[in-house]
Amino acid sequence: MQPVNRRPNRPDPAPSRWSWRMQRLMLTPLFRFGLRAGLPFVATLSVATWFLSDPQNQAAIQDTVAEARAAIEQRPEFMVNLMAIDGGDTDLDAAIRQAIPLDFPVSSFDLDPNAMRARILEMPPVKEASVRIRPGGILQVDITPRVPIAIWRTAEGLTLIDGEGAHIAEIARRGLRPDLPVIAGDGAPEHVGEALELMAAGAPLGNRLRGLVRLGNRRWDVVLDRDQRILLPSTGAVRALERALALDQVDDVLRRDVARVDLRLSERPTVRMNSTATEEWWRIRQLNSEQ
Repeated sequence: MQPVNRRPNRPDPAPSRWSWRMQRLMLTPLFRFGLRAGLPFVATLSVATWFLSDPQNQAAIQDTVAEARAAIEQRPEFMVNLMAIDGGDTDLDAAIRQAIPLDFPVSSFDLDPNAMRARILEMPPVKEASVRIRPGGILQVDITPRVPIAIWRTAEGLTLIDGEGAHIAEIARRGLRPDLPVIAGDGAPEHVGEALELMAAGAPLGNRLRGLVRLGNRRWDVVLDRDQRILLPSTGAVRALERALALDQVDDVLRRDVARVDLRLSERPTVRMNSTATEEWWRIRQLNSEQ
């Protein structure tokens, strides 16, 4: 019996299961994007992380950046050589320079104009300020100073205040500012505007007017020489003072031996004599009663 002829085994041309899956995966856009961009990015990130993990490499990079920054910041066009202050007097100029000490020349990158302005505004004599760097390397400071309009007397001493009641500076004695009125009492700076109106209304009193005292943060007393006082109401104080001055022009009340002119009750003004006049009145009354 002769053997049967069989055809030789040929490889199957169909792809294997894993080869087919890989081909399908390569046709996926997201997978191809990951191979083109994601894989290089991950590799680069890994190398960079390994490189930067070395302290010596970190120090070298920091030194290089610092040198590059210093080379830019120290260029002549970025240097500030002086500070100009306009708007204040000599004392305020010196106080600002002391509050903001700068060693010129200094790079403009090392200056913070906003922080410097905030520091200047903390100074009591300064009402408003602006800080900027002018061309030519000049640090320009423009000042609007507070203008004192009264002297506030307290137990601690004398203080200059402006129209808003803000404290400006302390003074050693009253004679240093004889042109300013004196006010006293708690809450007096907050009502300095009303105090100035009273001072203007009391101008006919001349040098007899010593100052104003705020009582109970509610009303004013006008202080005159010879230890005299005009007690004003809490409302309508200016009109009440004008009435007292009119009364003085008619009867010379303030030129008599009176200690207090009480106008707190507009319907019933009262006058209190001083101790000498009171004793004399009692003496005369006793003499009249004996006769």
